[in-house]
Amino acid sequence: MTEQYRLIIESVDYEGKGVARLDGKTVFIDGALAGEEVLAEITKRKPSFDKAKIVEIITPSKDRVTPECPNFGMCGGCSLQHISFDAQIQIKQQVLIDNLKHIGKVEAGEILPPVKGKPWEYRHRARLSARFVIKKGGALVGFREKASSYVADMLECKILPKYVSDLIPYLRELVASLSIRERIPQIEVAVGDNLVILVIRNMLELADSDETKLREFVDKHSKENNSLQIWLQPKGPDSCYPLYPQESPRLSYSLPEFNLEMPYYPTEFTQVNPYINQQMVSLAMELLKAEENETIADFFCGIGNFTLPIARTAKQVIGIEGADALVKRAKENANFNGLGNKVSYQVCNLFTVDEKWLQNLGKFDKWLIDPPRDGAVELIKAITPEIAPKRIVYVSCNPATLARDAGILVQVHGYKLQKAGIMNMFPHTSHVESIAVFELC
Repeated sequence: MTEQYRLIIESVDYEGKGVARLDGKTVFIDGALAGEEVLAEITKRKPSFDKAKIVEIITPSKDRVTPECPNFGMCGGCSLQHISFDAQIQIKQQVLIDNLKHIGKVEAGEILPPVKGKPWEYRHRARLSARFVIKKGGALVGFREKASSYVADMLECKILPKYVSDLIPYLRELVASLSIRERIPQIEVAVGDNLVILVIRNMLELADSDETKLREFVDKHSKENNSLQIWLQPKGPDSCYPLYPQESPRLSYSLPEFNLEMPYYPTEFTQVNPYINQQMVSLAMELLKAEENETIADFFCGIGNFTLPIARTAKQVIGIEGADALVKRAKENANFNGLGNKVSYQVCNLFTVDEKWLQNLGKFDKWLIDPPRDGAVELIKAITPEIAPKRIVYVSCNPATLARDAGILVQVHGYKLQKAGIMNMFPHTSHVESIAVFELC
């Protein structure tokens, strides 16, 4: 017999699960919202918490909405679609505040207004899984199912640009028609300002007939405002190459406020949401307050997303990144935008740096840090009074590691956390992108 309980939801956690208490024990209820009363069924018991699913919503929240996507609940993405757009942002902002308080033991002097953009058709980078499944009648192309390795049986995706979403049924037909249909695990999508690239991961060599079908697919589905190009990836990311057409518009995104065009390869890291990225860069520059007599360091610089906007104002900028390929692209982008004389780059694994390395790098007026999810703890710990910058802008994709690093900056190095806020880079997901500015006291 299943165990069912009436529960009052107290809050929503960082994954979008409702949090309730049952006899003093925490219960996480998938899909439940703060303030709701639900009838829940316990699905898993742990020593310190339980997991449950909703049987019935007795009293719904005012923030509950009907999900727009027909794949909601089956697809593993967009887990917050049942929550209103504004409420999603409030939840993410509270996640940041709670992490700063409980992990970093710090509090921002000011919480910035959230950076938000369009809720749909925002995702310009995606890695779609592909699977040929006889029981499903052919090939599946899409994101994975919730808590599963299976590929969701989907015909559209609301967060992809409509042109790309509309391609999904045709991509399913294309994969099913190829001779190596069982050896194509994924199709990566990269949408630039004037070009859409599909990178097909082919684990076996294509037959001549397969290449003909890929070319025909491009010719049929390219549109005036959406040029299409297919690349192949037989091995790792470095093995990528364009199949058809050989000549096409440059894959790039723009930062019009800074008069910058940023070319990139389809497998290189760029932000998935170009609309939020433009606002994010603008906000970072506003918080950094770069001046024309200053030298500034950009750590985890990637292809120069922040480095080049900084260079528009600062005297000199150094960008540091761990991947040779990204540094090569960053140098090319600096020269492409006429900023090669104001920017220099270095390859360095920033997860292994120490005080000696940082002192040898030299003192800078200000820093910008944009690390991956693991944060920048070794870099932060390596700061000494001799080389401490007067201002640090920290862009983060993980509020927990931002909070940890903030604690070190404030409690060890004497910085003040002036401002912090979220940027809704991934609407309808639990992912929290945030930004903070620290000033040396």
